[in-house]
Amino acid sequence: MPDKQKSKAVPSSTGLIILGIIFIAANLRTPLTSVGPLVSLIRDDVHISNTLAGLLTTVPLLTFAFLSPLVPKLGQRYGVERIIMIALLFLTVGIVIRSLSGAVNLFIGTAILGFAIAVCNVLLPSIIKRDFPNKIGSITGVYSISMSLSGAIASGISVPLAVNAGLKWQGALGIWGVLSFVAILCWLPQLRNQMKQTAKTSQKMASNDVNVWRSPLAWQVTMFMGIQSMVFYVLIAWLPEILKQQGIDANQSGWYLSIMQLAMLPFAFIVPVIAGRMSSQRMLVAITSILLLTGTTGLLYGSSSLILLWIIMLGIGGGFAFSLSMMFFGLRAENAQQAAELSGMAQSIGYLLAAVGPALIGYLHDATNNWNLPLFILLGAAVLLFVVGIGAARNRFVGSRNSDGVPRKGV
Repeated sequence: MPDKQKSKAVPSSTGLIILGIIFIAANLRTPLTSVGPLVSLIRDDVHISNTLAGLLTTVPLLTFAFLSPLVPKLGQRYGVERIIMIALLFLTVGIVIRSLSGAVNLFIGTAILGFAIAVCNVLLPSIIKRDFPNKIGSITGVYSISMSLSGAIASGISVPLAVNAGLKWQGALGIWGVLSFVAILCWLPQLRNQMKQTAKTSQKMASNDVNVWRSPLAWQVTMFMGIQSMVFYVLIAWLPEILKQQGIDANQSGWYLSIMQLAMLPFAFIVPVIAGRMSSQRMLVAITSILLLTGTTGLLYGSSSLILLWIIMLGIGGGFAFSLSMMFFGLRAENAQQAAELSGMAQSIGYLLAAVGPALIGYLHDATNNWNLPLFILLGAAVLLFVVGIGAARNRFVGSRNSDGVPRKGV
């Protein structure tokens, strides 16, 4: 396979590549999850409305949606390593600009870092597919846990940094530029190993080129990514409010949200490793849907004394769903470029749904004045996730013409 040949040709040490992946992944959520807890401080200081404050989360998601389909071509033309390095530089600049005073700087910096994260989101699965074709599960697990853990930490320490440490919201947001700078240093060795394609390699890639937008399997992977993204961001945005309706105070509901995210962490690593060893991931898809269905049903009809159980089940289900969506980019692609194309397509649609989902759920709550209909929407999403996931979990490639797929060795 082309990917195996390429992986043997990569001269840099495995450890350096993995270190680079870990630190890049650590930057993919921290600039976003650090904003939510600080929204009220930001809003009051720069004198913006709640609507504009909400855009601080929506703008990056929209940049992910619109830029993701373009990123694979940039990587193919200029080299994946080089494009990732440029993105990391822009990420650092965006973080710095966002942390300066003023609403204009706030939104300009947010847009810049959104574009930078979109590039890394799309191209990291391609790097994993290219350099670790037989270890997709374990490396994706490391990538997922780095992203999830750093995001959870950023969410938890933003307010203490701003208030207790006296950094204000500017410092609490700007401090993450240090992490992006470390990622730049860790990725520098990969620039020396930028591989230039020969005419023969280009011909091979052209012969394997597939229009993923016309592949039913690619659309199933895309919808799986989209639905799980929507569910995750809806819960991040509204779970505390849903719990308040059930008589849980604001402080306790915030802790439940943290517990939900912490419940995801072990499975962000375990699920990719297990999925990589399976020829078909349908059983994991079924478990994912059962967990999300049970947790949501518990919020609707379950005993309030079991709230913690429902929250943990939602967290584990979310961890399953996110990890599987990341795995599908590599498992359903024949080569690194195809993985990038599939990742770009899936993340484009996925983050568009993620941007629209919380607003739609909020509108439904306002229209009905309760959370029952929104929770029924989440139940429907869990069922739909199962339907598209069963298709996405088939042991096939997006460009495969053989209905039986191509046998894959375990990780």
